[in-house]
Amino acid sequence: MAKLAAKAMAEDPRVTEAKRLLRETLRDHQAAFTGIRPPDPDLRAGYAETLARFAANRGAALHYPYLGSGMGRGALVELADGSVKYDFISGIGVHYMGHNHPSLLEAGVDAALGNTVMQGNLQQNTDSEELLGALLAAANRKGAKLAHGFLTSSGAMANENALKVIFQKRFPANRVLAFEHGFAGRTLALSQVTDKAAYRKGLPEMLAVDYVPFYDAARPAASTAEAVAALKEHLARHPGLHACMIFELIQGEGGGYLPGTPDFFRALMRILRTAEVTVLVDEIQTFGRTSEYFAFQHFGLDEFADVVTLGKLSQACATLIRAEYQPKPGLVSQTFTAPSVAIKSALVILEYMDKQGLLGAEGKIMRLGRRFTEKLADLARRRPDLAAGPFGMGGMIAFTPLGGDTDKVNRFLRNLFDAGVIGFIAGANPAKARFLLPVGGVEEADIDIVFPILERVLAESAGNDGAKDTGTGAAVPPVGPGKGKA
Repeated sequence: MAKLAAKAMAEDPRVTEAKRLLRETLRDHQAAFTGIRPPDPDLRAGYAETLARFAANRGAALHYPYLGSGMGRGALVELADGSVKYDFISGIGVHYMGHNHPSLLEAGVDAALGNTVMQGNLQQNTDSEELLGALLAAANRKGAKLAHGFLTSSGAMANENALKVIFQKRFPANRVLAFEHGFAGRTLALSQVTDKAAYRKGLPEMLAVDYVPFYDAARPAASTAEAVAALKEHLARHPGLHACMIFELIQGEGGGYLPGTPDFFRALMRILRTAEVTVLVDEIQTFGRTSEYFAFQHFGLDEFADVVTLGKLSQACATLIRAEYQPKPGLVSQTFTAPSVAIKSALVILEYMDKQGLLGAEGKIMRLGRRFTEKLADLARRRPDLAAGPFGMGGMIAFTPLGGDTDKVNRFLRNLFDAGVIGFIAGANPAKARFLLPVGGVEEADIDIVFPILERVLAESAGNDGAKDTGTGAAVPPVGPGKGKA
């Protein structure tokens, strides 16, 4: 049997040698990344000019003065001003493997050798089939019955596809249920679902959305009863008109990493089943950040998953559906589903998650989360004037700095950025500092290096030198280069 030309080229010794040389070259240049590094004085002026030019072209300054050089190692990333920082937000969850992971370098080479830069509805390569099969297998491994899926280029588009499929299935139902403070995206339709008025200011109303209060860990029974009552009230007020309820199992953007519980979700999902309302699980941010591939698996909700969306760390995003939700021809179709490099990278990341001990209650994801939250809990105990919390689990961690005042939290995070650690804001009243760990590129030793910097900057941001420590925590050293493995 003749060998495909593509396979022959992939196995060509010259390609193998080229990959070896690239890995070796990457390793040699990454040796310089040993910790935080300040900007190079000779690059400051040019960097500032580039930032100003970019701000003028886009009509607004960047949130952080961050323009990467294209190099890094694990959780460490180099900016174009020569500085090196610990990236603990990973592009709001995208850079799961950290920076310049060698396996993603090889995936990029393989993608470049393919003849299709962007794969889409009309022309897709065999790796699209492989990825979709792998995602369905991962989603169904604990009993879910997701039969089909669609690849796409963004998490927002994955949610848009989900809504289209559901509305067609549930026609003429035209309303959506969502949690208060939930986030679904910023497209024209999703901005209506996202519970933040600023994101839909000046936009026409596209969807009718009814909100249900989320779980409150301080009031588990009462908050569950309140959510159930609100859901029943909405269903009774608009009988037969709700197509779906969208579930963020751990509230991210709006909540600051607030998880629900299996009992809370089951109480709502059972009612939705009886009312024939679709359960849409939004895993754009939670995918790959708990003890399982999916948060619905972590919470044991497999039987209720009708439609599931995923994205961010997977590079290529997807909408997974039960067989009965298969749409009619023409409803879901895109010129571009994802670039080849994203599809090949997704396959590498899924394999890494499966084979490198990331999953499970004692897997790397949950261990990293415990290490970080234990330190934050100790800080909150010792310095309640500086911190409250923590919140989240696994690879999604947050805490409330300085009482949760939005301006103070933003000031702290900007100071932290200047000190060499990148986080981001989430939630409101109170606002929180959140972190999305680059699980494939970070170790517990990195958390040990970063945390004293975080505590020091937090105390400085509060105008306090840390002298009021009420516990036995170690003294907080000045910001300096870290030596931990990244």
